[in-house]
Amino acid sequence: MTLHRNCDGTTRRDCIQLGIGGLLGGGLVNLLRARGESAAAPSGPQPTADRVILIWMDGGPTHFETFDPKPDAPAEYRGEFSYVRTSVPGVLYSEHMTRLAGLLGECAMIRSIRHNQGNHGAGNHYMMTGAPPRIPVGCGAYVSFHPSMGAVVARERGPDNGLPAYFSMPSMTRSGGPNFLGARYAPFVVPDDPNSESFRVRDVALPRALAGARFDRRTRLREQIDRMVRLNSEAAGDPVATFDQYHEQGYNLVTSPEAQKAFDISREPQDVRDRYGRNSFGQRCLLARRLVEAGVPFVTINDGGWDHHRELFPALRKRLPAWDNTVATLICDLKERGLLERTLVVAMGEFGRTPRISTLPDATLPGRDHWANAMSVLMAGGGTPGGTVVGATDRKGYAAVDRVLSPENLVSTIYFKMGIDPGKVLYTPQGRPTHLVSDPTPIRELI
Repeated sequence: MTLHRNCDGTTRRDCIQLGIGGLLGGGLVNLLRARGESAAAPSGPQPTADRVILIWMDGGPTHFETFDPKPDAPAEYRGEFSYVRTSVPGVLYSEHMTRLAGLLGECAMIRSIRHNQGNHGAGNHYMMTGAPPRIPVGCGAYVSFHPSMGAVVARERGPDNGLPAYFSMPSMTRSGGPNFLGARYAPFVVPDDPNSESFRVRDVALPRALAGARFDRRTRLREQIDRMVRLNSEAAGDPVATFDQYHEQGYNLVTSPEAQKAFDISREPQDVRDRYGRNSFGQRCLLARRLVEAGVPFVTINDGGWDHHRELFPALRKRLPAWDNTVATLICDLKERGLLERTLVVAMGEFGRTPRISTLPDATLPGRDHWANAMSVLMAGGGTPGGTVVGATDRKGYAAVDRVLSPENLVSTIYFKMGIDPGKVLYTPQGRPTHLVSDPTPIRELI
């Protein structure tokens, strides 16, 4: 499997290897143990979405070569790619966004979000949580000063059909954790590649050695041991009594027909799998569709490799056609199944890229650097008005100049669509009040 690195050298799997596994999706029983009591019934705005699929373009995707080309700018700004016309008159996409260009009538494009955090760690945190970092954060940092959107949705909307409420594939994003909400709202990570013939979801599929009668015998043995008299164990604070509850939940998930069906991607017709693309990203998007179809309220696809300081154009010539096809297929598939109306699809990263192409000693390997003054965000479904384009950047792509918006506005929009009040006040375990979003104003054009 290809590992995508950002300029700080961090791979998508490093967060698992760095020893912070408790919040990064450890064993299923551990996750269930941490989740504890179920969340209260949701309250807030009338929801237009029940599910979110977040395609996180880790590293900072270029807005020029995706959704905001500048064909009239000088060559050192517009780059090597041409453009295509979208289904909305007067709106252009970059030349490799052909299928999504034809689907703009089903989607919305936001071109005017900006912030002031120009490195990966801080930009990731701001866009993933709607809260700017409290202290300076370096490029390679994994930080959590505030709960991520996925963790908040998991808390407010809760699980369904026995499945965890928040998934992340193939790893958790840098700031995708729950912070003070607690590990019970951390994502369940699916690190394995669903494009592999040997794909099995850790802790959900039974070990082959325990299949059938052997597993049943072990379960019966455990039940017999559990019937042994405990001397007021719960009153004495015996952790085994609490563990039993989570072991039972884990057992129920392992044996749940809904869970097995959701994870068994081999059930999909071959032509559907081919439409998504026989690659890791394509099959993860297909698995995300299966998870939301089974009732999971928040799924993140951590799609790395967008940090193109060099080799921008050859890399994107190879990558964008397949990426465009997969995301367009996801949107169309959700619509065909009657799921798009209640499923919000969002594709974004931590920032955009510099307007002027970077000058390198090797002139054949140009790229673009970090740029937080402008970026593009794709949104579809969940009651989002199709054909909507919000805001604009200037002729050279330097900055958002029309309908300037912040990460707070974007995150508030996602919460609002999910029926969560973005102005809600949460409380830390120490009783400290914390605003869910400091500016709880959603983007009105998308509501």
